[in-house]
Amino acid sequence: MSRRPMRRKLQQALAAGLVLATATGCTYKDFPRLGMPTPVTDEAPRILSLWQGSWAAALAVGVLVWGLILWSVVFHRRSRTKVAVPPQTRYNMPIEALYTVVPIIIVAVLFYFTARDETKLLATTKKPDHVVNVVGFQWSWGFNYIEDVDGKASTSNTGDKELSAIPDRMRTTFPKGADGVYTVGTPGERNPQNGNPGPTLWLPKGEKVQFILTSRDVIHSFWPVPFLMKQDVIPGHVNRFEVTPTKEGTYMGKCAELCGVDHARMLFNVKVVSPERYQKHLKDLAKKGQTGYIPSGTATTGDARNAETNNP
Repeated sequence: MSRRPMRRKLQQALAAGLVLATATGCTYKDFPRLGMPTPVTDEAPRILSLWQGSWAAALAVGVLVWGLILWSVVFHRRSRTKVAVPPQTRYNMPIEALYTVVPIIIVAVLFYFTARDETKLLATTKKPDHVVNVVGFQWSWGFNYIEDVDGKASTSNTGDKELSAIPDRMRTTFPKGADGVYTVGTPGERNPQNGNPGPTLWLPKGEKVQFILTSRDVIHSFWPVPFLMKQDVIPGHVNRFEVTPTKEGTYMGKCAELCGVDHARMLFNVKVVSPERYQKHLKDLAKKGQTGYIPSGTATTGDARNAETNNP
């Protein structure tokens, strides 16, 4: 069999795999979710699309490799009548160049889309609609709602020592007059609506929320599951990201970082409601006496306190 037609077929198969791996003409709705939950924020479809594209690239490479293996097994199996040693090839420059260049192209394409989406997902605005300080601790979660609950600009208490872990460069997003309310949970707490364990974080539908993540002890990871987004909660280092919830409901959240013996109990709920109901919930917390803030975590000091000032 001539090597030239086979070489052309191999190149065509690789080209088809690359096209499949890099195709961007379809939206995330055109493919199965492949184990991912239904997105419930404006940002989540971007993550789902990247997940689906990675699976498509892996499937294309897998089909090509499996195809070549089966082709070799079928067409180059040893004959029962011919026992001669087959022709030996020391090297084949076109094929060697091909299997070196093609993986580099695939990795470069995946890196491009990952870097592009990561830049978008980690971008933050100067004035989000709401700011929530998520506090991780062994073995539950606390939520500081940095909000102007009473509507008075003179009652701001964002300078309290409880928020000392948050660097100055992130405090610019705090609303004026933020007196704040909080929720703090225990592993044995249950959501009264669905019975799911852990405290409940309330969020307004259709409004941008910035999460500022702090830890009191060890590294945790804040993961509201249907947001398809998680980020580490690190003592002495503050992370943040933003989401805009798009669908009302109560959703599951968990710690995604092995943080100790009761890591599996670090669960929480995310309740997305209308903006009006969200504001009522903040006032209800104030009436219960849950005003001010719980300690946010290990304070950052020295150069680390306001490092990376050029980053979003």
